Amino acid sequence: MPFCTQCGKQISNADRFCPGCGTAPNAKPPQPPASSGDFLAGLSSRTASILCYVPVAGWIACVVVLATQRFQRERMVRFHAFQGLYLFVAWLLIDRVIGPAVRALTLGNLGIAALLKAAVLAAWIFMLVKTSQGEEYHLPVFGELADRSIAEQRY
Repeated sequence: MPFCTQCGKQISNADRFCPGCGTAPNAKPPQPPASSGDFLAGLSSRTASILCYVPVAGWIACVVVLATQRFQRERMVRFHAFQGLYLFVAWLLIDRVIGPAVRALTLGNLGIAALLKAAVLAAWIFMLVKTSQGEEYHLPVFGELADRSIAEQRY
């Protein structure tokens, strides 16, 4: 005996419709809408902005936001992408340049690099909270750089 494709109830071969939900037994199950190829179509502006501040890995979302047509004209999303990208660059500079330089100059570890990394991590978390609440916040140096980057773009 076959089963209904909609509700899963067992139906007999003589039934023209499912006794449980009324669907014709040979009806095909509904298909999801065909994708237009844009994987960002269902992504909201707020979610894209939040993803730009994921610590250490948010740079990927920043690059995607800045490179796609989907957010090309959304100023705030692009602002958050630039600001998140600049935070990541600061993290890299601390990790790869400042930390080794301080260790080489002081012949030890004073914890300056760890303190600076903690400050960048705190900025990421702070921006995650502010952005998830829908608030616009410009970090002191990074916000100014992001504003300049947006101003220099042509649409």
